[in-house]
Amino acid sequence: MGELILIRHGETEWSRSGQHTSWTDLPLTDTGERQARALVPLLADRHIALTLVSPSVRARRTAELAGLTAARVTPELREWDYGGYEGITTREIHRTRPFWNLWTDGVDPGTPEHPGESPADVGARADTVLAGVRSAAERVGDGDIALVAHSHLLRVLTARYLGLTPAEGRLFQLATGAVSRLGTEHGQPVVTALNVALPESFRGVNQEG
Repeated sequence: MGELILIRHGETEWSRSGQHTSWTDLPLTDTGERQARALVPLLADRHIALTLVSPSVRARRTAELAGLTAARVTPELREWDYGGYEGITTREIHRTRPFWNLWTDGVDPGTPEHPGESPADVGARADTVLAGVRSAAERVGDGDIALVAHSHLLRVLTARYLGLTPAEGRLFQLATGAVSRLGTEHGQPVVTALNVALPESFRGVNQEG
């Protein structure tokens, strides 16, 4: 396998406002669509043999506009289930829990359909994705594998790829509509690029979901 290409979806209304977004299936904003189209030249010189995409509209639309055809919808790439914090910003949570941190405290329970996930829960999903990637690598040869998904899921996945705990995903910020890459150096897993984007499409990294 070549490298693992991580793509966070383009901007949505809630990623722009900082609202936690997991199952709420928001479309891309106009800016988000421009960010997704701007991925085309960034990916032009890559041999992407396989694309896996989150089931969400925002991720699938990003893959489409980026020119990643035949993307395989992969349920394990869905965003961290924020439970009772869906649609709420960190600033709002801090009004009642001033020391709350997603990476160590998890989320308040939500509905039975969306009870929320712990860092360990998300880490287990990321491990499943990485196991599938390693299996697929035997078929794609030197080709890259692209994952089009969400901020916190991809941060956890990056941590697990590097052999870190799920909570250490806090060390990696991922911007909307940006490309990051995971590879190896001397046989060891490394981050080879982080938050690559065209200047006119780049937005801030402090956005949820």
